[in-house]
Amino acid sequence: MELKKGVETGGVDEEKWVYDSSVDHKGRVPLRASTGVWKATLFIIAIEFSERLSYFGVATSLIIYLTKVIHQDLKTAARNVNYWAGVTTLMPLFGGFLADAYFGRFTTVFLSSVVYLLGLILLTMSTFVPSLKACDAAVCLEPRKVHEVVFFIAIYMISIGTGGHKPSLESFGADQFDENHSEERKKKMSYFNWWNFGLCCGLLLGVTVIVYVQDRVGWGAADIILATVMASSLAIFIIGRPFYRYHVPPGSPLTPMLQVLAAAIKKRNLPYPSDPADLHEVPRSRVDKGRLLCHTESLKFLDKAAIVEDWENCAEKQDPWTLATVTKVEEMKLILNLIPIWLATLPFGISVAQTATFFVKQGTMLDRNIGNGLEIPPASIFALSAFGMIVAVAIYEKILVPVLRRATGNERGIKILQRIGIGMLFSISTMVVSALVERKRLGVVEKDPVKGSLSMSVFWLAPQFIIIGVGDAFTLVGLQEYFYDQVPDSMRSLGIAFYLSVIGAANFISSLLITAIDHVTGRFGKSWFGKDLNSSRLDYFYWLIAGMIAANLIVYVFLARRYSYKNVQRSVIVADCCEDGFEVSMA
Repeated sequence: MELKKGVETGGVDEEKWVYDSSVDHKGRVPLRASTGVWKATLFIIAIEFSERLSYFGVATSLIIYLTKVIHQDLKTAARNVNYWAGVTTLMPLFGGFLADAYFGRFTTVFLSSVVYLLGLILLTMSTFVPSLKACDAAVCLEPRKVHEVVFFIAIYMISIGTGGHKPSLESFGADQFDENHSEERKKKMSYFNWWNFGLCCGLLLGVTVIVYVQDRVGWGAADIILATVMASSLAIFIIGRPFYRYHVPPGSPLTPMLQVLAAAIKKRNLPYPSDPADLHEVPRSRVDKGRLLCHTESLKFLDKAAIVEDWENCAEKQDPWTLATVTKVEEMKLILNLIPIWLATLPFGISVAQTATFFVKQGTMLDRNIGNGLEIPPASIFALSAFGMIVAVAIYEKILVPVLRRATGNERGIKILQRIGIGMLFSISTMVVSALVERKRLGVVEKDPVKGSLSMSVFWLAPQFIIIGVGDAFTLVGLQEYFYDQVPDSMRSLGIAFYLSVIGAANFISSLLITAIDHVTGRFGKSWFGKDLNSSRLDYFYWLIAGMIAANLIVYVFLARRYSYKNVQRSVIVADCCEDGFEVSMA
């Protein structure tokens, strides 16, 4: 039951204190006025700004570094970028598990930030330490092997740091809002929008200021800036410690899932009870931590795990491997329901994977002069994507959400999966525009093979970057909110890791797709991926991705229409969520 301001229940003032199983930095029940909400998340968003500044400062120029300094060909460099990005966005599955099960989110963020900082320091050393430098000449025709080894160790240390940093930090920030408090719950819905606003600001500076320093001053100078900013933001994060709300990890979140599965299999031959109220659940008065979930009709075979066989003994004292609560069963259902949505968002991730590889490489083939001898670094065109996302998030938060709330009666404005689907439409548009622009560029090359496409302005790429930025404001933010909100409360770091794994898996799929298409098209004619862009047919590749996303969108709409959102008990316990006495969470 949500309590109005100033109302006390049982002698406990829930407006003054936070009773959501969190504690303050001294292990006490948090005081609502001095902990959590925006006063805490500002510190958290600050370190996310720094991490994104560093990540995009490295990621957007990586393909250029691999081709110009390490002298890899386009296909090899693109695959290496995709592999690195894939590892970086899959590592959070491991980091999120450790945060949820053992270390807690604050400790995981701290430790992973230290590893991240060490990676940046090693990256800086690979540029300045004489024995680790690529070579002694101004331009390296062939880099030293030791430089390649140290360089890859450094960027994969950054991957490991990101693995603990990303899932833990974002979920730690969301933990600062009490979902049982109406005002804080509405603020939490805005949190993911403003989180991405701060993220995009870091991205924007990363692909402009940092990339400009890399291009005009040197790689080493940029690395020093990134390491310094990360060290400073880590200090800021620690300073905010008294303002945070902490959730103590309950142990492995996977164990209850296995217990439900084992109990359901063991009881598979038992008849299903006619009344869901006969299924086992812990009385609400005896719940110390966490929230109870409503019973749903989906995946009913799992409900058998909650059938009580031994009525003579206290159900709470029976073996959890043979008897589960309705809440544990529903949590298992939540995880299984995530899988189809996760798979259906992979084609969108493939389109995102192109922005840090082929989109940036296209920028190197176009005229980047903007007057007075000033030349835009190729990776800086990525700033338009961040700009599109920042503007779209601000418009969505300040204009669309209030209007949609009044129109739909939904606290979020529209459902989470609807928001994700809208972003997929933008990703189709992105790939279509990208294909048309690349065909235009190749036409210019055909007319003037000597000068190539240098007579064509780099701002021809602006539409595809802006459109995908707007799409990210819908789909990426929606995915963050979906995977945080629709997982069990004990798995929220893993939930954010699931979101990141969409992009990670998509990067690997993109690499495999490039390899497969290169093999097939090379066998039956000219490969779509030549030694450079002028001998490639990226426009065909972009059309293929657009078709994949469009076909997948049909499947996604089908899944989204049938999806049952997480229902949380908010007041008196009765048999069914649809009966009076329940208030379900809006989705």
